[in-house]
Amino acid sequence: MGCFSTQKKEATKQINTPKKTLVKKVKKKTLLLHEPSVFLDEKNAIPFLFEYQKKELPDQVKISTPFGEIIVQLLDEAPYHKANFIYLTRLGYFNDTFFHRVVPNFVIQGGNSDHPNTSKKRRRIGRYLLPPDVKKGLKHHRGIVSMPSSEMDNPHRLASPYEFFIVQQKGGAYHLDGNYTPFGKVLKGMDVVDRINAQAIDGREAPIDNIPMKVEIVK
Repeated sequence: MGCFSTQKKEATKQINTPKKTLVKKVKKKTLLLHEPSVFLDEKNAIPFLFEYQKKELPDQVKISTPFGEIIVQLLDEAPYHKANFIYLTRLGYFNDTFFHRVVPNFVIQGGNSDHPNTSKKRRRIGRYLLPPDVKKGLKHHRGIVSMPSSEMDNPHRLASPYEFFIVQQKGGAYHLDGNYTPFGKVLKGMDVVDRINAQAIDGREAPIDNIPMKVEIVK
């Protein structure tokens, strides 16, 4: 009995002794591809983009969607807006944002989403607006990529740097000229733009089904 009792106690001791567990360190998911080189605000955004646009910047980007790819040529005539779009693309800001607004037979608008990560990205990049650049006489032809006004109190139609829209309207949308800044044009993929524009929307002009995107530099 004494021997059995001792063995039982020893066995119980072994069972109750917690085993050491290996704790796997999980890297925190990075929302952006790269850390912003500077936090942008109303004072430093234009000087930053002025220097950034002096670099040899690429001319084309690819917007990948569930409906296909859209190739966009960025315009040198809108240097600040072009530089801004390339900078945000390189940071990976647009990835996993949506074409969040569809106006049938008019435009599709992208660069935002209701996901918390989108607002987190913006907080890391900065809070700033871009002035319209309409002196070059660029027109809102079908396929033009332009920048919408901010929803903030905005009598001067300062542009929201995180969003863009593509004119889908056949025949163009020339009533937008002079108020918004075209900074690109679709080279390939207007059939994709048309398919996105044909999606079902709710009363707020938001697609019923999310339309995510990924934006990459082509060249």
